[in-house]
Amino acid sequence: MNQIYEGFYARFETINKTQGSTLLSADHLVGDDYEVFFKTEEGRVVAWVRNRFGAETGYFDADVSRKLQLANARDQIIRAVLSYVAYSDEPSPGVYWGQMALFCFNPNYADKMNAFVDRVAEKIREGIRPVINLGSQATAKILEEPDWLPKDMMPRPQRETGMAVLKDHQTVSDKVIEQARAGNKGCYAISIAFIVVVVLAVLYGLYRLFT
Repeated sequence: MNQIYEGFYARFETINKTQGSTLLSADHLVGDDYEVFFKTEEGRVVAWVRNRFGAETGYFDADVSRKLQLANARDQIIRAVLSYVAYSDEPSPGVYWGQMALFCFNPNYADKMNAFVDRVAEKIREGIRPVINLGSQATAKILEEPDWLPKDMMPRPQRETGMAVLKDHQTVSDKVIEQARAGNKGCYAISIAFIVVVVLAVLYGLYRLFT
């Protein structure tokens, strides 16, 4: 079964604070799909991810890069889903980083595996992190049971001194943005109306303050 599916959570790094700070934008929502690609850097292959808009987001360490390179060599489908974004003071001068839920699977089972990844991604959007490092019996359940999800949950990365959690679920505003991306004009209108209401509330507050 290990040739059919492999899944795991992995930390990615950003190259500097300027690039990393883009993770705060609406172009990077928890639960988004990312493309895995490879670069040769100083004689070694490094796995990177880019977001749906084509922006290079971050890279994985040597062990994770090796796993993904092997999956790619097997012609497996690789999907990466953003599950977590954080900022740490160390190493100086500070770094933005995150975690991806990574899924590698045999394309012969693409329909059922993609449906499974979509179900996991939906849970991740809610702030729930299902265990995805599965054995052969659990992998068989993906193929046999159309709505199956693992019951066990994966803990979030341990909080450390100087570390701030920036994203670990989709907020209400994130969901509105996602609907607008999907072309839902009603949600887009609601988001504009919400911004207008906030601006008017601020202006009214200033008016009351100075009159």
